[in-house]
Amino acid sequence: MPVIIRPVAPDDRTEWEVLYQGYADFYGVTQTPDMRARVWGWLHDPDHGTEGLVAVGDDGTLLGLAHFRAFARPLAAATGGFLDDMFVNPDARGARIGDALIDALKAEAGNRGWSVLRWITAEDNARARRLYDRIATQTKWVTYDIPL
Repeated sequence: MPVIIRPVAPDDRTEWEVLYQGYADFYGVTQTPDMRARVWGWLHDPDHGTEGLVAVGDDGTLLGLAHFRAFARPLAAATGGFLDDMFVNPDARGARIGDALIDALKAEAGNRGWSVLRWITAEDNARARRLYDRIATQTKWVTYDIPL
């Protein structure tokens, strides 16, 4: 399936919201319209660190999204890229759209001089993990959260 990866644009909002709600539903996260509006604002605020890419099909339909940001790596004295969210429309899965999104992020990371591209996923996200295991190295690090 031919796909173009490009930065998210203001005209993408309606389709982006459908994809982002699908992402929240996949992970069982309650997400309100106000929450989506906040993230949408971040994606278009040059002073906020969050950026977004979308995968666009040959008919102009959004097929996937990826949100990312830079992060400091003090121990390495470097900057890395963090992939916060990636989601592909279930009807478009199997067409290597996830590969295309990550390839675009790798290129962007290289252009910015980032030392690593990193992300986390749920342990039971088997389909995505097949892609990640093919293209990346699973780390030894364990993640912790303190809800505030």
